[in-house]
Amino acid sequence: MINLEKGQRVAVDLPSFTIGLGWDVNQSSTGTDFDLDASAFIIGENGKILADEYFVFYNNLKSPDGAVVHTGDNLTGEGEGDDESIRIDLSKIDPRATEICFVCTIHKADERKQNFGQVRNAFIRIYDTNSGEEILRYDLDEDFSVETAVEFGRLYKRNGQWKFEAIGTGQKAGLAQYLQKYN
Repeated sequence: MINLEKGQRVAVDLPSFTIGLGWDVNQSSTGTDFDLDASAFIIGENGKILADEYFVFYNNLKSPDGAVVHTGDNLTGEGEGDDESIRIDLSKIDPRATEICFVCTIHKADERKQNFGQVRNAFIRIYDTNSGEEILRYDLDEDFSVETAVEFGRLYKRNGQWKFEAIGTGQKAGLAQYLQKYN
């Protein structure tokens, strides 16, 4: 298993695997449940999503090519391990796809006065769906004080090879900023 640092890249040699995202919420938070949402943007060479249906999230759980499948929305983030998972099958990916970006956002962050400064132990990992063996992991140890959305990492294709890059950058405009960026 490889523990990644921010900005580090590693080849992903499995055709299918699962992306697991997890987090804990500080006990001294806002008194309202945190609903963090994992999303995947399937992007082409122009840096934009291939079509609206290639934005995979809690209201669109599967990409049209069947390559990216969100396993469902976790409304509280309680429990150990992954809070949300996205299954990837690169053998089915649309040939126009050159990148899959994984973003985590806080649902109703402004209304509930919540941000990633109140979230701890956030991570993204890739594991073999069949064996459960963890291939790589990136623990976000950055201090996000006002951010309501974080790009955890991305898969990207270079010279026919898929690689994963640990990103760990946040911003405060929530999901809307990513929709604007990739649409």
